[in-house]
Amino acid sequence: MEIRNIAIIAHVDHGKTTLTDALMKQTGVAEEGFTMDTNELEKERGITIYSKNASVFYKDTKINIVDTPGHADFGSEVERVLRSIDSVLLVVDAQEGPMPQTKFVLKKSLELGLKPIVVINKIDKPAARPEEVKEMVLELFMDLGANDEQLDFECIYAIGRDGIAKRKMDDESKDLTPLLDLILEKVPPASSEELVNKPLRAQPFNLAYDNFLGRLAVCRIYEGKIKNGSEVFVKGIKDEPRKGKITKIYTFYGLDRRDSDEASAGDVIMIAGIPDIFIGETICSNPEQEPLPVISIDEPTISLNFLVNNSPFAGRDGKYVTSRQIRERLEKELEINVGLKIDFSAGDFYKVYGRGELHIAILLEKMRREGFELQISQPQVIIKEENGKKFEPFEEVIIDVPNDMSGVVIEKLSKRKGIMTEMRPEQGHTRIVFEMPTRGLLGYKPDFVMDTRGEGILASRVIGFRPYAGEIEMRNVGSMTSMVTGKSSGFSLWGLQERGVLYIGHAEEVYEGMVIGNVSKGNDMAVNPTKGKELSNMRASGSDEAIKLTPPVRVTLEGGMSIMSDDEYLEITPNNVRLRKQYLSEIERIRQKRKEGKAD
Repeated sequence: MEIRNIAIIAHVDHGKTTLTDALMKQTGVAEEGFTMDTNELEKERGITIYSKNASVFYKDTKINIVDTPGHADFGSEVERVLRSIDSVLLVVDAQEGPMPQTKFVLKKSLELGLKPIVVINKIDKPAARPEEVKEMVLELFMDLGANDEQLDFECIYAIGRDGIAKRKMDDESKDLTPLLDLILEKVPPASSEELVNKPLRAQPFNLAYDNFLGRLAVCRIYEGKIKNGSEVFVKGIKDEPRKGKITKIYTFYGLDRRDSDEASAGDVIMIAGIPDIFIGETICSNPEQEPLPVISIDEPTISLNFLVNNSPFAGRDGKYVTSRQIRERLEKELEINVGLKIDFSAGDFYKVYGRGELHIAILLEKMRREGFELQISQPQVIIKEENGKKFEPFEEVIIDVPNDMSGVVIEKLSKRKGIMTEMRPEQGHTRIVFEMPTRGLLGYKPDFVMDTRGEGILASRVIGFRPYAGEIEMRNVGSMTSMVTGKSSGFSLWGLQERGVLYIGHAEEVYEGMVIGNVSKGNDMAVNPTKGKELSNMRASGSDEAIKLTPPVRVTLEGGMSIMSDDEYLEITPNNVRLRKQYLSEIERIRQKRKEGKAD
């Protein structure tokens, strides 16, 4: 049976997973109502977080498909997948056109010499403009230095949700057959008799974990055959070749794993038996073989500290609260999350390096659902030093906003060291492109939602390290901090809500040092949210006004990471996310400020 290997790449929410689901339903390997986004967090958020393997069978050909995430924070998932396949389906929204992650994934695939098939999806949208978007994609290919062969790409039009694809806009079509035929026509076969007869060479591009089998590796076999029970050698970048034994081989049928005794060149498989296997290493049949080119992954851009929760409410919700338990969980995460790096050397905290706020927030959300309780420090951008000069990560930011809201967005991003490189009106919206430090983007998203009343779209991608951009004034609100422990009262909150935005409601437990809201004037303020109304037997008209409380803005994981200041921690438990000061009492905070003042 012939094999074709493809990946589906696109910007977030352009329809990759929906298209993959439709391909699997049409070829009969999945039931109605099936979705590739099997993870609970993926279903809730409506985004793909982990790349996944599936296979479909069409005209005596096995097509291995890798569905990749569209969010820039999970770019490391995409980078390593592209090395293991022979072509990509580049999915582009027929209304939005190419977005930052489209550019990121396309650049990576063109550099590897792949020839993409462009799928212009969602052509049924009222504001769809497929032909215009096709021209925009061609321009993008040119900007990214595509060669003549890559510029001569095939384009297909699709409605992924309805499972329809067509070669030309006016063609009649009821299903995805035109797309499947195009894949067989344009994607080169992954194997040949010559490759099968060579000695084994395979490379893992993804990892998984099983409680019984241990670490599992998803591999592409480039040459030869692999058999269950066979002895193999693993070659890393610098280390000596080490021996291993294959204890289990799985091939893919749809999204299911099926036991197999052997697999041959061209196939994508999952193997068990090598507990220390890592992405990018070469599995071969003898130690003299040349290793395959190493898969490189972009570096992390932000860091933050994970600490044991030591707030007054510590241990109330969580099942796993100790430093050892947090360390074991983070070590387990490193088994499969290759975009993550962790420094365990400090005694009282663990320094975690990630690709962005969402990347870290997903890890924290998984941990709190498992029963972990911990606190984190404010995310900081990683600053590099080279030849005595400081460098920091920069991002390209693409923003689509209604025309009348572009002014406030430009003003705020310019203050955060954003440099506007492009601005063009598009169908009642304005598209603005900025290049700015990642530092300037941290904490901006809540402001963006408020300024655009939820109508704006913001997307970004890291474009590399550039010279340090200088100081950025980002936080223009102060923290409203409780000076007492107790239960909040509606009367007290009624008076405080005029000072800023509250994060808590009536009759909620608070402790000294907990941040209960922000102060619009910009300075921190210690308050008593538990104070009740003075009761007396005197009554007067006008003094008994009805208390009207504005609904509080709840602190979420990503929201908390965006709004916290450098002297605060975000306390994360299975049931609560709270902001707190690192030093709980006001006297301790004043002392600390004096110390820092002396140090300065």
